[in-house]
Amino acid sequence: MSPLCQTHIKQDQLNSKEAFYPLHAYVCTECYLVQLDEYVTPDEIFSDYDYFSSFSESWVKHAKDYCEMITERINLTPNSLVAEIASNDGYLLQHFVAQNIPVIGIEPAANIAKAAVKKGIRTSVQFFGEETANSIKEEYGRADLLLGNNVLAHVPNINDFVSGMKVLLNQGGTITMEFPHLLKLIEENEFDTIYHEHFSYLSFYTVEKIFAHHGITLFDVEELPSHGGSLRIFGRHTNETDRPVSQNVIALRDREIELGINDLKLYQEYQEKVKETKRKLLSFLIEKKREGKTIVGYGAPGKGNTLLNYCGIRQDFLDYTVDISPQKQGKFTPGCRLPILDPKVIKETKPDYVLILPWNLAKEISTKHAYISEWGGKFVVPIPEVKVLD
Repeated sequence: MSPLCQTHIKQDQLNSKEAFYPLHAYVCTECYLVQLDEYVTPDEIFSDYDYFSSFSESWVKHAKDYCEMITERINLTPNSLVAEIASNDGYLLQHFVAQNIPVIGIEPAANIAKAAVKKGIRTSVQFFGEETANSIKEEYGRADLLLGNNVLAHVPNINDFVSGMKVLLNQGGTITMEFPHLLKLIEENEFDTIYHEHFSYLSFYTVEKIFAHHGITLFDVEELPSHGGSLRIFGRHTNETDRPVSQNVIALRDREIELGINDLKLYQEYQEKVKETKRKLLSFLIEKKREGKTIVGYGAPGKGNTLLNYCGIRQDFLDYTVDISPQKQGKFTPGCRLPILDPKVIKETKPDYVLILPWNLAKEISTKHAYISEWGGKFVVPIPEVKVLD
């Protein structure tokens, strides 16, 4: 049982009840899509959201590198149209705007969309699907580049979502989508990326089937290190044959099948691995607390809240956590109710250990806050298993 991972608790809500929902991923034995039940609507989750992409420097750089790459690869010009689904605060589209390439962002969270509009990024506040795609097409035209980073996993009706992309994509246009790779989630034990805001957990094997069903051929794929291991897929209308399916597609599809992505045994074995990870992390925390050590958290990401709630880590283990986002500071983590403070508090309290909850940003965080070594403090990552960083 777990609360929604981005519903941070305000001070005046501490004595109020909080909604918890079963966090149980199911595997379809027909297509091997891994999905959660839908307990709350996307509107309840994403209409007012606490995640602003621009607060991660490495993620903004990732976006800038992508924009430079794709502009050259598909020859985008000031006559092109770039549409981004779940455009957040404009962290990515700003790089196209700087090149005078027209953009339209589609973002359901009104509070986040405001930040994008302030940057001069045209943004439509809507959830994406076939109906939205038709309205965007009528108002702005079809997209020559249609992209979405870390949104494909966030939609409960993935067929309506992909159908909308088919509608909005221009003839000769390109789709790129980035999403966490299910195979990496299993191989690297990244169970904390399972939370209610992520409705689907996607292998290339399954995603290829979904897109093909809607008349979109995935003609290339890249494996990325972001978010613990992600895929970037490249799609085109199936009736266009000028871009043949690459060897990357064939090789990844074959590798997933060889490793058992379409075999239930893989998922059953993974379940036991997750339980052992919980035991190891709790053993580490218990041992250090018995030694009289102080431990705090770094970050208040969605994945961190799955980890905290699954392992039952509250203030008996972590004094507090910190987050660079002012949107989260002064609030408390959902479920476990850890205070979320400004990172400067670390210098004031000098903890012995700092547990990095957004472990995918461990290098960025440990470099930026290397000063903790001045008092002998050390960083700890919990995934794939608990490890003290040198």
